[in-house]
Amino acid sequence: MTDKYAVLGNPISHSKSPLIHRMFAEQTGQDISYEAIEAPLDGFAAKIEELRAKGYKGCNVTVPFKVEAFNLANQLSQKSLEAEAVNTLKFEGDAIIGDNTDGAGLVRDIEQNLGIPLKGKRILLIGAGGAAQGVLHPILATEPKQLVISNRTPDKALALKKSVKNDVVSVEAVGFGELDNAQFDVIINATSAGLTDSEIPIPSTIFAPGALAYDMMYGRETPFMAFARQHGARVADGLGMLVEQAAEAFCLWRRVRPETKPVRDRLRLS
Repeated sequence: MTDKYAVLGNPISHSKSPLIHRMFAEQTGQDISYEAIEAPLDGFAAKIEELRAKGYKGCNVTVPFKVEAFNLANQLSQKSLEAEAVNTLKFEGDAIIGDNTDGAGLVRDIEQNLGIPLKGKRILLIGAGGAAQGVLHPILATEPKQLVISNRTPDKALALKKSVKNDVVSVEAVGFGELDNAQFDVIINATSAGLTDSEIPIPSTIFAPGALAYDMMYGRETPFMAFARQHGARVADGLGMLVEQAAEAFCLWRRVRPETKPVRDRLRLS
């Protein structure tokens, strides 16, 4: 019997997840179906119950339901507790198991696919919203030399810093205006500025020689990526993170980890 999975969001028509998981299933010989479902903004919990009643085995969760999924799950992984958000649900009997694979997907893309180990690096995380919170602790687990959280509203960066219980890594929280004399080896944009083609007011001197500028957005060159490229940084978008976090979810559901390179390569061509 075919096991059923889905991704829930609103909007959701743009999602590449069905294609990604179909490729994973073909590659690993798994008999699954996977579809994109737009849940009503006020009806996420009801939609989850509907899927469970229909025998679905799990689902991915995207904007704007990750916090609601966190509150709905009755079993939570350590990663989801740290992120205070869930992007992957697994259904087993009465259990709704919540996990967050975003941070693992980001770290794996940077370290494995781009070949840049984060241990000992100076890292700037731009943004202090849900996307930043979702990747903060997995980044810290790589033991960078320094992690600076910077946000247009410094108070939000400080609040995110206060969630950190880590005595090994130096963590700072600053506003954009406090970055003038700083340089970083890896700069990660976790804001949604690329959606509106907004520029981020960071200094051009922020990129250390050989720096990586990583935008969690994917599908087009954002102003942040163009700015970084103009000032000598290596640039990457978040497509690899999308595929890697999906592979983590697939592994949670099916207990087999698919190869991500052929999937990334095909998505780049589509």
